[in-house]
Amino acid sequence: MRHTRVALAALAACTALVAVTACGGSGSGSSSSAASGSYTFWDPYPQFDSSSAWAKLVDACGTKAGVTVKRTAYDTTDLGNKALLAAQQGNAPDVMLVDNPVVSTLEQAGILNKMSDVGVSTTAIQPNIIGAGTLDGSSYGVPIGANTLALYYNKKVLDAAHVDPASIKDWASLTAALHQAKAAGKKGITFSAIGTEEGSFQFLPWFWGAKGDLTHLDNADGQAALSLWKDWVSQGLAPNDVLINTQTTSWQEFATGQYAFGENGTWQLANAKKAGFPYGVISIPARAGGPAPAPTGGEFVTVPVQKDTARYKASAKIASCLTDDANLLTTDTTLSYIAPTAAVQKQQVAADPGLKPWTDAVAAARGRTSGGLGVRYPVISEQLWTAVQAALSGGKSPAAALKTAQTAVGNHKS
Repeated sequence: MRHTRVALAALAACTALVAVTACGGSGSGSSSSAASGSYTFWDPYPQFDSSSAWAKLVDACGTKAGVTVKRTAYDTTDLGNKALLAAQQGNAPDVMLVDNPVVSTLEQAGILNKMSDVGVSTTAIQPNIIGAGTLDGSSYGVPIGANTLALYYNKKVLDAAHVDPASIKDWASLTAALHQAKAAGKKGITFSAIGTEEGSFQFLPWFWGAKGDLTHLDNADGQAALSLWKDWVSQGLAPNDVLINTQTTSWQEFATGQYAFGENGTWQLANAKKAGFPYGVISIPARAGGPAPAPTGGEFVTVPVQKDTARYKASAKIASCLTDDANLLTTDTTLSYIAPTAAVQKQQVAADPGLKPWTDAVAAARGRTSGGLGVRYPVISEQLWTAVQAALSGGKSPAAALKTAQTAVGNHKS
C-alpha cells in the first residue's frame, strides 16, 4: 500500500534529507472534511507574516478553492524534515512549497503526488525549470519561479580597465578582462567557494560550462573548470577568501566597488540598485563560448499524499491558483524570481527591461537534480564542494581532488 510505503520510506529518508538537522515534530495535519473546512499549507518563507502580499495570496487561493488555508512557515531545512516526519505520522500538509532539490527526496519517500494524478497542469512550464521536480517523466510539483546565477559587473571598473562587457564571450576573454582590471589597480572577480551547497551551486555553471558530468566528476572537463578557479585564485584574480565566502559575503565584496565582476543571483537585484555605482549583468560564459548552464533555484508547489484522497480536488485548486499567470507575475516580482513560463517572462521584461539577462540565464539553466540524479545529487554535491575546497586551498591538484571526490561518490552506499 502507498500509505505504508510513505511511513517506512519517510522514516528512512529523514537523515538523507539533511544529516546535520534532527527530524523534529510536525505541524497540525489535515482535517477530514474534503469539500470545505481547513487545509494546511507549509512554506519556507518565515520572513512573510500574515499581513504580507504572499500570505494574502495564499489565503485568497484557499477562498477561491472554497476552503480556509492554515499557513505555517518554516526555515527551509526544518520544512523538509517536518514534512518527512508528518508523512510518517499520516498528517502531511495538504499543500507544501519546498526548495526544488528537496522534491526528489520527498518523492522517493513516497510523500508526493504526481501533478498529473491530482489534475494540476504543468504544460506551460519551461522544460528545464520543471526538470528539477520531474522524476521518471512525471512532475511532482509546479515551480512558482526560478532564480539562477549570472555575472554582475561594475561599469566604472570595466571602463578603467578598458573592457567592453560585450566582448566577454568565453573563459579566455573573461580571464583577459580580469587581468586588465588587475593591471588597472582594481580587483577581478569574487564568488562563493565555501564548503557547503552554496559552493557547489556557484561552481556548477563553470563545471557545466566545460561540459562537466556530475556522474563522472574527475573527467577532463570537470578538471578544466576547477583549474580555471584555481588559476584565478593563484594569480590574484580572485581573492583567497572565496573559500569562506557565502553568496552574501561575496556580494558584500562586490558591493565595495573594487571588483570588476561578482557571481551572484537574481536575489541581489535590489541590492545592486542600491550599490552606489553603475552595474550590468551578463551570462556566465561557457568555456568555448555562449551562456553556461547555471543551476536553478526556487520552490515548487507540491501536493503531499493524504489518507483522504477526496482532499486532492481542493489542494489542486490551491496549487493551480498559486501558479497561474497573474499570480506568478505578482509573486515572482516580489521574490525577485524569474517566472517559469515564457508568457509571464515577457510581461516581466516589458515592465523591467533589466531582467532580460536573467530570463536568458534561466532559459539556459538546469535543475541540480535533473537528468535522473534525484537523491544522488546531495552526495555528489558534497564531494564536489570538498574537491573545490581542496584544490583552491592548495591541498590537492584539481585532478587529484576530483579523483578523490569521484571515488567517494562511488563508495557511497545509499
